[in-house]
Amino acid sequence: MRVVVSLEHHFDRTPDGVIWTQTQFPYRFWQRYLEVFDQVQVVARVRDVRKAAPDWQRADGRSVSFAAIPDYLGPRQYLMRIRQVRAAARGAIGAEDAVILRVSSQIADVIYPLLRRQGRPYGVEVVSDPYDVFAPGSVRHPLRPFFRWLFPYRLRQHCANAAAACYVTAQALQRRYPCLSFSVSASDVELPDDAIVAAPRPLRAHAAAHRLIFVGTLGQLYKAPDVLIDAVAACARDGVDLTLTLVGDGKHRPELEARARQPGIADRVVFRGWVTAGAAVRAELDAADLFVLPSRQEGMPRAMIEAMARALPCIGSTVGGIPELLPPEDLVPPGDALALAHTIRAMTSDPERMARASARNLERARSFAESRLRTQRLAFFRHVREQTETWLAARRLSTTVQAKRHSATGR
Repeated sequence: MRVVVSLEHHFDRTPDGVIWTQTQFPYRFWQRYLEVFDQVQVVARVRDVRKAAPDWQRADGRSVSFAAIPDYLGPRQYLMRIRQVRAAARGAIGAEDAVILRVSSQIADVIYPLLRRQGRPYGVEVVSDPYDVFAPGSVRHPLRPFFRWLFPYRLRQHCANAAAACYVTAQALQRRYPCLSFSVSASDVELPDDAIVAAPRPLRAHAAAHRLIFVGTLGQLYKAPDVLIDAVAACARDGVDLTLTLVGDGKHRPELEARARQPGIADRVVFRGWVTAGAAVRAELDAADLFVLPSRQEGMPRAMIEAMARALPCIGSTVGGIPELLPPEDLVPPGDALALAHTIRAMTSDPERMARASARNLERARSFAESRLRTQRLAFFRHVREQTETWLAARRLSTTVQAKRHSATGR
């Protein structure tokens, strides 16, 4: 059986038809589905490019194909191409396919009505919370308050009517978007053995500047790099010696660079741009002393878990799955630069606290080893397959019964 998986992610396609990713979802990600399904068809946005960069990763491969959705960015482009998006998304689903929607997602919003009309079972992988995505400060759009009502409403529908749900959090997303049927908790983040260091970081004496690091997109302000820059500026005004490296890129980078210049901290803030996932990102993490992610919205943050696996002390906000990773003393309210600055000062001025956080985070990260998550995820995949097979068998039986009735009537 083939499974169709929809998601919100930008892929690139070279003239030879090969699909590439610059960040997440390389071919090895899709292999997890092949443990239960025979083939995978990915429904996602695809942009045509002349050639792939050396650090891009191939996303398609044996038994993994792509149904390309016309590329769009933001609500305006989506509305301009909605007919093509609908045709491509709905046309990607075959009569006997299983379906999994990674939500929340505009592509899932297009596919969902078709599934409901057919009475077709489907699974959802709940990876983000649109209520937090459209929180004040996250998105600059005049319809943001409306979107903050609409998209959570749709996600509640998707989850309530799903045959099975897999949540990346242990509790946070489940509370807001419950599935009335079968559900499991299994983070998207799988850490290979070489991603996890052997021991916590040693206790360090007070030294020169502490090196802070942020990893996340600058294409939107979901991860709150603007709040982090303001917090670093507040720390600098109070005489705290630190530097900040931002790993990531996007349309907001120029304004964030300007924001870093205004308080006079340009020499303390380094914009690294995109860094290849894997060893290159781990090298950046290993060179830092403290990971900071003051997000306005999260599911289960991959970047933070990868930082914890490098035994980095971490500070995060009280949204999504972050409180499932960090203790209260390492959390700050979203959007509060002064509270974040206070926590950064408290953390960096206390070497013993940094050492405790390093050991605690490393131990927590080990629970994201590939072997620990596989069992839950496979249970979800098998349930989706079983429900789809049951639905297909019932549909075939109904078709046979109807054919016999027509035949009898014809005689």
